[in-house]
Amino acid sequence: MTRTPTHQDAELITRLYDLRREARMREAREWFAGSFAPRTLEDFDRLCPRGSKDNASFRMVIGYWNMVASFITNEVLHPELFFETGQELLLTWEKVKPIVPAFRERAANPFAFRSLEKVATAYIEWYEARAPEFYPRFAAGVASLAPPSEAKP
Repeated sequence: MTRTPTHQDAELITRLYDLRREARMREAREWFAGSFAPRTLEDFDRLCPRGSKDNASFRMVIGYWNMVASFITNEVLHPELFFETGQELLLTWEKVKPIVPAFRERAANPFAFRSLEKVATAYIEWYEARAPEFYPRFAAGVASLAPPSEAKP
């Protein structure tokens, strides 16, 4: 995207921030950051059984960040302006990334998480061009957020 960020971009980022502050969304984000750490689809099914509050929290967080990513992929929101303040999207991607291929296969939906993946990839490239040591440390930090029994070896 070659356009300059606008006041509309800033207003949208502010509105997206406000949505993240809603009580149930804040609760879902807290659970996701602290407890969501499946390495396999089977782990996911145990952690987030259908109909459970944890499954609803997962859907809220993933739906929110995939929606935000779709704004970027469809050029509604300026990516660089977002990248300067939106690291939680990267946290979300790191936590869901291990199960994405199996999730897509089970759902017979190769587009599941596609906007999130595309924007996270661009975001990682953005950081690599500006602060090459940041992302590996960030990813390691996200992995350390997993509960001890589910942390990566």
